[in-house]
Amino acid sequence: MTKYEQDTLLIHNGFKYDAGTGAVSVPIYNSSTFHQVDVDSFGKYDYSRSGNPTREVLEETIALLEGGVRGFAFASGMAAISTAFLLLSQGDHVVITEDVYGGTFRVVTEVLTRYGISHTFVDMTDIAQVEAAIQPNTKVIYMETPSNPLLKITDIRAICELAKKAGALTFVDNTFLTPLSQKPLELGADIVLHSATKFLAGHSDVMAGLAVVKDEELAKRFYFLQNAFGAILSPHDSWLVLRGLKTLHVRLQHSVAAAEKIAEYLQTHPKVKRVYYPGLADHPGRDIQFAQATDGGAVLSFELENEEALRQFLAHVKLPVFAVSLGAVESILSYPAKMSHAAMGQEEREKRGISASLLRLSAGLENPNDLIRDIDQALAAVETSAVSL
Repeated sequence: MTKYEQDTLLIHNGFKYDAGTGAVSVPIYNSSTFHQVDVDSFGKYDYSRSGNPTREVLEETIALLEGGVRGFAFASGMAAISTAFLLLSQGDHVVITEDVYGGTFRVVTEVLTRYGISHTFVDMTDIAQVEAAIQPNTKVIYMETPSNPLLKITDIRAICELAKKAGALTFVDNTFLTPLSQKPLELGADIVLHSATKFLAGHSDVMAGLAVVKDEELAKRFYFLQNAFGAILSPHDSWLVLRGLKTLHVRLQHSVAAAEKIAEYLQTHPKVKRVYYPGLADHPGRDIQFAQATDGGAVLSFELENEEALRQFLAHVKLPVFAVSLGAVESILSYPAKMSHAAMGQEEREKRGISASLLRLSAGLENPNDLIRDIDQALAAVETSAVSL
């Protein structure tokens, strides 16, 4: 295939039209099973859990975008992440980003431990901490960068080098940035993971997870697990993600620009205690971010003075949807303490800096000036007494 830029590959990726019919939209093969010619000659597809033509197009597309040898589509981001963890065995150990997504925290602390797989949470902005946490039985180092919800930046190259010395695999959750902004496999990672529910699909209308692996041997192991456990993405949902991918570039361009503008505004507001966004000049991980990614992403978090101020702000803000999730055409405002990180106890959240006055904003496709005006009027409604409590 001709070497195209990423935004062109979203449209022209080997599946421009259906060879049989000329259809410019990938057909949805809603078939659970496939006719076989005879007992000795099975075709490429036999049962949709093992392989489906529509899902295969999505899997090949995400592998192309991430630069891996094979992609895998799952029923949710957590299905993809959980399947990746199934590469581990009893007695293995995981080193993992401390402010990881709540669903991943739940699997690591409440599921893997039941099967004799131990873990150590570390601040992955500190390479020395990561190195100190590696044990003889460490088999996976799990990164989420930017992290959720504090947007901490991990040096993927440096961690991958440590992992290789230790003989461990590296997993990177690339949901926040997508392959258009960051390519973990090119930085040395072994598996890249996505909640495709978010930016990749982008319309708040489908649940999906994707994984891409770096080499053929790992691909065989991963496919075995996908087929064995069967948490696969349906043909229709695969088609929805493919449709979303076609507009990913233009959506991200707008959302990233909006996030930058909103973060800069929030940073100057007297009622905002702190802003977390890798695109800001004073963000601790900015230099690493722009050494391994093309932008700061479309997600930011900000902290108000206290929970009462947060409640007053939420009572007056109008444009963003107040909901779980991110990466959609509409801006989504989330409350990590009771949404994405509800699986963490209060003590664990506070230890990581996830306070009761922290909000996460995923910038959508609205005019950023309208979003800023809306946020401004909501902050103006926060009473001074709430800020000074």
